[in-house]
Amino acid sequence: MLADELLAAGALTPAKVVEVLDRYIVGQTAAKRAVAVAFRNRWRRHRIPVELRDEIVPKNILMIGPTGCGKTEIARRLAKISYAPFVKVEATKFTEVGFHGRDVDQIIRDLVDNAIVLQRQRIRTKISKEVEKSVEDRILDVLVGVQQEEISEKSLTSMDMFRKLYREGAIDNRKIQLDVPEGRVRLPVDVMGNGLPVNDLIYKVLKSPKVERREITVGEARPLLTEIEMEKYLQSDQIVKDAIQLTESDGIVFIDEIDKIVTTSETRRGADASAEGVQRDLLPIIEGSVVNTKYGNVNTDHILFICSGAFHSCKPSDMLAELQGRLPIRVELKALQREDLYRILTEPEINMLKQQQLLLKTEGVELIFTEDAVRELANVAAEVNRSLDNIGARRLHTVIERVVEDISFSAPERAGEKLIIDKEKVRKSVGDLLNKMDLSKFVL
Repeated sequence: MLADELLAAGALTPAKVVEVLDRYIVGQTAAKRAVAVAFRNRWRRHRIPVELRDEIVPKNILMIGPTGCGKTEIARRLAKISYAPFVKVEATKFTEVGFHGRDVDQIIRDLVDNAIVLQRQRIRTKISKEVEKSVEDRILDVLVGVQQEEISEKSLTSMDMFRKLYREGAIDNRKIQLDVPEGRVRLPVDVMGNGLPVNDLIYKVLKSPKVERREITVGEARPLLTEIEMEKYLQSDQIVKDAIQLTESDGIVFIDEIDKIVTTSETRRGADASAEGVQRDLLPIIEGSVVNTKYGNVNTDHILFICSGAFHSCKPSDMLAELQGRLPIRVELKALQREDLYRILTEPEINMLKQQQLLLKTEGVELIFTEDAVRELANVAAEVNRSLDNIGARRLHTVIERVVEDISFSAPERAGEKLIIDKEKVRKSVGDLLNKMDLSKFVL
């Protein structure tokens, strides 16, 4: 069942959403509960009578917490669960109109672009079986040399035989004559429907009414015909209309580092002249306004905005009063401690250690981390965070890469080996650096 179908069925309750988030993110229960309730309120709103629905606006969220504690990951995972258009932006990339920088309206334009990709992805998934059957029939028609409706009992046997060989890939190297769009055809990465945008060249070629007969293999014909068939469905204006509707009703915007455009009352007079202007420019789209995009106007009334910041040198109360009012739900995320870092290494389904093991397994190397080694990795990351800039869980990536660097480099020549990383190995790789306080090796 697709995520949007689960949502429609009411299966994703707040408790269920928190349960899903727990599989990827350690701790931060308050933030998870806040986004879970916001998520469920969307489901509730869609079931309210139309004449009352527009009166209910989302409760936007302000996450307060240090770098690397899970703010972005919570928002990103929520978007994946909800099958919603999602865009993450950094507030520092935008400046007040009249200053050099990006226009805040670009946030909504990017959101619509993402919604269109989502809609195309959904259509691809929905019609993949139908397209696959159509492509198979077309190639088999060429191989057998007769149209399906003209198949005799004798040729039916040939068709069944070729169909079996086709599905087994046994005739992928056989060449056939096929009418294809005129010009040099360069296939995009997403020929099998993985949701990636089609590149401009193939898009223009597929739209060309001219065709040419070419000799290509069955293996080459399959992805080419698949993309041609897909494009018949993906050029519908309805996709754009549905994408705009999806953006307006379920879009999620995550604005990171919002504290970087906030100044205290003491420093406001000498601060960047555009900082407060960015806050003022953000007000309309967060409160609700109409933004013009190349696909049409988009109303932002019901888009959910999640803002986040560390607020080390300022406080949320230093934001413009109007902006504070647009972010009624506030949650504080705690800084990660030693035990939290250990849990991050062990609890998530595809944790960092598991990722390293899977990568090296492709080289035939079995990588094993002992319990003491895992504890030591967490200890080292916590110590470096304490002594240097605290970048939270991101520090674990640096420490782990340092420990497995030699193994990763020599893995192709060590196929079949079982390599164990213990506490001593961790200390040997990073302990001496800690003793000397040579922490520059860990700066990202």
